[in-house]
Amino acid sequence: MKEPILVVLAAGMGSRYGGLKQIDPIGPNGEIILELSVYDALQAGFKKVVFIIKKEIEKDFKEAIGNKISQFCEVVYVYQELDKLPAGCALPNGRKKPWGTSHALLCCRDVIDAPFAVINADDYYGKSAFVSLYDFLCHNDEERSYAMVGYILENTVSLHGSVARGVCSYQNGRLTNVRELKRIEVHGDAIEYTLDGEQWEPLAKDSLVSMNMWGFKETVLDRLEEGFLKFFAEDVLANPMGAEDLIPVEVGRMLRNEEIEVHMLSSRDKWYGVTYQEDKPVVKEGIRKLLEEGQYPQPLWK
Repeated sequence: MKEPILVVLAAGMGSRYGGLKQIDPIGPNGEIILELSVYDALQAGFKKVVFIIKKEIEKDFKEAIGNKISQFCEVVYVYQELDKLPAGCALPNGRKKPWGTSHALLCCRDVIDAPFAVINADDYYGKSAFVSLYDFLCHNDEERSYAMVGYILENTVSLHGSVARGVCSYQNGRLTNVRELKRIEVHGDAIEYTLDGEQWEPLAKDSLVSMNMWGFKETVLDRLEEGFLKFFAEDVLANPMGAEDLIPVEVGRMLRNEEIEVHMLSSRDKWYGVTYQEDKPVVKEGIRKLLEEGQYPQPLWK
């Protein structure tokens, strides 16, 4: 069996947050969220971490986490740049926005030679999620069989603005579809979404959503490239400055085409994440409690 790899999506711009939330100190000793996630992943069994970053943040990123963990695992850096495109795709003049999380995974295909997990750099997933995902990647050898760790929608929204979430449909422990909703907001006691900015529709608070914690086989990269080429020919043509190709969108396409199956895994732990600066105090308090309860050593890297 090839040892599973952890892939970290850390190249986002953080426009709503107003800075590089991937490396913003959250813990009482200056820990960043990603440190806790990587620690949990290594404890679960992962031995290689691939960080997908932008070249311009490399120095700060290495100081914040990369150099700290390099003695505990293999660390690889991949750079998500706008002009890193499959053959036949040309960068539109004036494009500044990253191409999205599907493109991020395509950027690292040269360093992926084993089943791999994917996480966001700025989300706290909890220990049990990494244990479940590592176990799945080690013991499921079907090339078209993937996994996702789902979280309860109510626990992942912000009181300070809209969030984007992949809302999941599932049956008999298998994901059947993912709808990427880009504007979900809390309105009083309700959680609602809008597609046009005018009409709002309710969402069940206990809906399962994707927080970009996936378990993939290497074969997903060929499927993602196929989807990206279609995205480039259609979506980029219609919206050259803003179109994004996202992992939940591509997984939803694969599911509807019956190319894959996705096992729904769950986590017993609470999710934490920051979309806006105003979210930060709640997350800081949650992380402080985890450290005080002894769930992580202090200092984290000994």
